[in-house]
Amino acid sequence: MSDPLDTLATRIDALLPQTQCEQCGFHGCRPYAEAIARAEAPINRCPPGGAAGIAKLAALLDQPVLALDPEHGAEKPRTLARIVEADCIGCTKCIQACPVDAIVGAAKLMHTVLVDDCTGCELCVPACPVDCIVLDPMPPAWVATPARADAARAHFQRREARLARERAAHEAELAARKAAVDAAAASNPVLAALARAKAKKQGYLE
Repeated sequence: MSDPLDTLATRIDALLPQTQCEQCGFHGCRPYAEAIARAEAPINRCPPGGAAGIAKLAALLDQPVLALDPEHGAEKPRTLARIVEADCIGCTKCIQACPVDAIVGAAKLMHTVLVDDCTGCELCVPACPVDCIVLDPMPPAWVATPARADAARAHFQRREARLARERAAHEAELAARKAAVDAAAASNPVLAALARAKAKKQGYLE
């Protein structure tokens, strides 16, 4: 049997723009939708959705239409990020900030934005230390396209799953290194000291 709150959150999430910009105060659109479903957050915290988005949420939830909460930003035309490639230093900070993996590149190499995947969240802009990211207008036809929102949601979910796997793998490596150090300590204090020093150097122990 499905959870009514989960079902409601899914319906709310379907009305959100899936920018994953966090302006609402939550880590992505789905957590915001879940908070609305639990009556723990109001419907007027999504600047990218704007007045039209608030009206849709109000209709779904049979609530009064509210003005956009200015503490969470202002409604403005949607944009797409573009990297001025001649100025890019390849620091990867924008790649780390992008919630939908729409930026590709490698350390010390030029980065570029996959325009078709960009949601216009603008999270990459403050992350860039050399201000080489500019914002171009999003084509109007893209703004309310359900297929783009669905793709952005899927990209965000895949990234979150990948990051969770990487965290789990890192924690498992930490546990294995600690177990190795503990085992060495039990048998040979000198080897234990060497193993601990190596683990600290590699960042596996504090």
